Amino acid sequence: MQESSIQSSKVLTLETMNPNVRTMEYAVRGAIPIRAEELRDQLKKEPGSLPFSKITPCNIGNPQQLNQKPLTFLRQVSALMEYTDLLAPENIDVTRKLFPEDAIERAKRNLSYVGNAAGAYTQSLGVQEIRENVARFIEQRDGFPADSNNICLTSGASGAVERVLDILVSSPNVGVMIPIPQYPLYTATLAHLNAQAIPYYLQEDSDWQLSAADMERSLSEARAQGIDVRAMAVINPGNPTGGCLLEENIAEIVRFCEREKLVLLADEVYQTNIYTGTNPFVSFKKVVSQLQSPVELFSFHSISKGMIGECGRRGGYYEAVNIDEKIMGQLVKLASVSLCPNVQGQMAVDTMVNPPRPGDASYDLYKREIDAIYESMKRRAKKLAHAFNSLPNMSCNEAQGAMYLFPRVELPQAFIDEAKACGQQPDALYCMQMLEATGISVVPGSGFGQMPGTFHFRSTFLPPEDLFDDFIDGFRHFHVAFIDRYSKA
Repeated sequence: MQESSIQSSKVLTLETMNPNVRTMEYAVRGAIPIRAEELRDQLKKEPGSLPFSKITPCNIGNPQQLNQKPLTFLRQVSALMEYTDLLAPENIDVTRKLFPEDAIERAKRNLSYVGNAAGAYTQSLGVQEIRENVARFIEQRDGFPADSNNICLTSGASGAVERVLDILVSSPNVGVMIPIPQYPLYTATLAHLNAQAIPYYLQEDSDWQLSAADMERSLSEARAQGIDVRAMAVINPGNPTGGCLLEENIAEIVRFCEREKLVLLADEVYQTNIYTGTNPFVSFKKVVSQLQSPVELFSFHSISKGMIGECGRRGGYYEAVNIDEKIMGQLVKLASVSLCPNVQGQMAVDTMVNPPRPGDASYDLYKREIDAIYESMKRRAKKLAHAFNSLPNMSCNEAQGAMYLFPRVELPQAFIDEAKACGQQPDALYCMQMLEATGISVVPGSGFGQMPGTFHFRSTFLPPEDLFDDFIDGFRHFHVAFIDRYSKA
């Protein structure tokens, strides 16, 4: 009776909370990762109590969690900025024995941008000098001008995407076209904003390229329902698919958005994770510039991916192209509400877009580290795709980019029936059983969306290379036994 009274006295309950938050879902941090943490705790308290010795978190692109080595130059600059006594005149001789001269000079320069106070607020759009470096990076990448006034530094690309969607959505009737499969940030944010996610399907049998016919179908069906479709999101290279769009496909998308009056949102955080010579990364900004298109474009980039892998530092940016000046002012207002982006994240963005150059003291080491991470990722991507394709009831496109594979699993009908009887998505139950048997945590395809009647899961290929064979063997043993068990049912 007392407990019931306490419960009824609460102002904030599931019934009174914001219903949009209640309906949000974010699969990469969903039920399977939560169960993985429970199993991790069990292994700490009761070693040997499970059929595996550790959790292998392949559910999220978090490279350093899986022992990717941080880049030395970035961490040296960060250390000097955090503990500025190392730069004091009385200590600098000792510091020079520990740190290369270019790291010392970069730390001093970056500190000068923030009044020698790395813990202080910066400008709301981010440090002006770093935004200028981002503009130079974009110009060198694309061969077209970029304006630092159109660049906003953010606490990760996710924050940038959320901010742009926030300003786009003015009513529950607003729709944004999103790829299926998609990164759940988009559906979660649109649910939070009480807006409409309009799916269009990537073509699995064409290495996850976009179909013009399906884009047209998606838009016309939504508008026929009275939905005010205002924008189209594209993730390139693809998450969760690992696909990379061809330049002609990008041009097709730009023309489509121009013709249909859609704002184009280009999520390009994996732009340096390219593993094929046939599908090089081409930015939407470059194609918009080549076509001299007036299409309104927001492009996003981040320090979390690529070879930087500094997910926890939360650094990123967006570039706004062809956006109304009054809207740019409103975006400044939105940025001001959060005061400023994470300062260490901003400094890591600076390293990403302005790394050591040939002739700098740190250049050789920086290049060796970048190359080693890239080549290892490329080998692991191919190895895991080959392993998936060698298994029964499974097929997988090779990764052209990003950090993921999205294999398709032909689940036995007996298992599908069992899952439905339990009220679960079949691919989610498959992934949960995989976790319980192997300690490998992946994300079911239903968390990203998939073509009806198909089942997938997303796995990173980030486990350390020296442990990769054990990781593959554990998965192979589970899957073969699973298929054998249910095929006989």
